[in-house]
Amino acid sequence: MASDASFVAFVVEQARNAGRVESRKMFGEYAIYCDGKVVMLVCDNRCFLKPTATTADRVRGCPHDAPYPEAKPQPVLDELLDDATLIADLVRDTAAALPAPRPKAPRKGGGKR
Repeated sequence: MASDASFVAFVVEQARNAGRVESRKMFGEYAIYCDGKVVMLVCDNRCFLKPTATTADRVRGCPHDAPYPEAKPQPVLDELLDDATLIADLVRDTAAALPAPRPKAPRKGGGKR
């Protein structure tokens, strides 16, 4: 079951104070980005935070589950989504703990088709 766009919009809205937060559809589900870094996945209308040492203590009580088959378990933030301040803090701290995204390789072929 794919996630509802309205649920994804709600998650993005809750995290809006973390920085430049946006969603992108990926493989039928959504990735949530903060300042260009993937910080969360929304799969089957469930919100998964990318695990980092920085946020581990604050999400210890959250259930952990795999967002898709064969993925490692990640904290599920569904119970915390009503607290916009906490969500924004978790998103901001997760983004700060992650490395900068790699630059995209130039397209082969040198031009438009």
